[in-house]
Amino acid sequence: MNGNYQFEEIKMPDFKTPLTPQKVKIILGIVVLIWFFTGVYKVDESERGVVLRFGKLSQITNPGINYHLPFPIESVTTPKVTEVKRIEIGFRTIDDGPPATYQSVPGESKMLTGDENIINAEVIVQYRISDPANYLFKVNDITGTLVDVSESALRQVIGSRVIDEALTDGKYVIQEETKKIIQEILNSYEAGIFIETVQLQDVNPPEEVIAAFKDVASAREEKQRVINEAEGYRSDIVPKARGKAEQEIVNAEAYKAERIAIAEGEAEKFNSIYQEYAKSKNVTKTRLYIESMEKVLPQMKKTIIDKDAGVLNVLPLKGGISK
Repeated sequence: MNGNYQFEEIKMPDFKTPLTPQKVKIILGIVVLIWFFTGVYKVDESERGVVLRFGKLSQITNPGINYHLPFPIESVTTPKVTEVKRIEIGFRTIDDGPPATYQSVPGESKMLTGDENIINAEVIVQYRISDPANYLFKVNDITGTLVDVSESALRQVIGSRVIDEALTDGKYVIQEETKKIIQEILNSYEAGIFIETVQLQDVNPPEEVIAAFKDVASAREEKQRVINEAEGYRSDIVPKARGKAEQEIVNAEAYKAERIAIAEGEAEKFNSIYQEYAKSKNVTKTRLYIESMEKVLPQMKKTIIDKDAGVLNVLPLKGGISK
C-alpha cells in the first residue's frame, strides 16, 4: 500500500427513469443501512443507558459509544445518575435570582409538634438516582411520590419532638431521622433513589405568636449567657483552688518528713546517750551534769569568795540584800 486510496464511485439511481429491481435493492439497502445506524448512541460519564426492547428492560449500558437495535425494536433512555436533584417542601423557588425569590406553601409547611404547638417547617431534600431502571419504571410519578414521602416523614419526626428541639439544638437530629425514614420508604417502593441530604431551611412559629417566641428565645439566650459566665468563673477558680490544695498537701508532706526526721534524730541521740550511760553510769551522769552547768551558769550572776575570807565582807548589807 502506498497511502493512495481509490474509491469506487457509487452511482445513485436515476429516479426519473423507471425503477428496476436493481434500483429497488440499492434504495432498500441504503434505507436499511441508515436505519441500522440510528441505533448508535452515546452515554456521558454522568449517565447510564437504559435499553428497552419492545418496551421491556433489556440492559443497562455504561458511559461511552453504545449500540441498540433501531426503533421500534429497541429504544434507550439516559438518566443522569450522578446529578444531585432536589425537591422543596413548604416552599417553592420562584426565581433563582440573584436575589432569589421564594413562595411559601402553608399546606406543606405547617406542622404540629409533640407538645401540640404549630410551627412552619421548610426543608430541602437532595437526592440522586441509585438504580436507573427502578427510577424509571417502578414508580409512576417519582417526583410527586418523593414530595409526599418527604412531607410525611418530616411530619412524623416533628410530631415526636417538642417545639424547643425543632427551633433550637434539635434540628440536626430531626434532619437525620427524616432522611432515614424517607430512605426506608423509598427502598420499600424500590424507587431507585438515594437520599443525599435533608436540610431544614427555616423553622419558625406562626406569625401570630412569633413575638412571644422571640421573648422566650431572648430569655434562653440570657440564661445561656449566665451559664457561660458561671462556667468561666468555675474554670478560673477551680484550677486555682486545686493548685492551692496541692501546695498545702506538699507543704504538709514536707513538714511531716521534717518532724519525722527530727524525731528520729532525737531518738537516735537518746539511744546513743543511753548506750554510753549503760556502759558507765557515773561518768555519764558527771558529763551530763557538767554540760547542764555549762548551759546554766553563763546566765547567772556569780561571785567568787575566798575560803579564808568572811562572807560578811561580800554581802551587800548597806543596800539591802539583793534578790
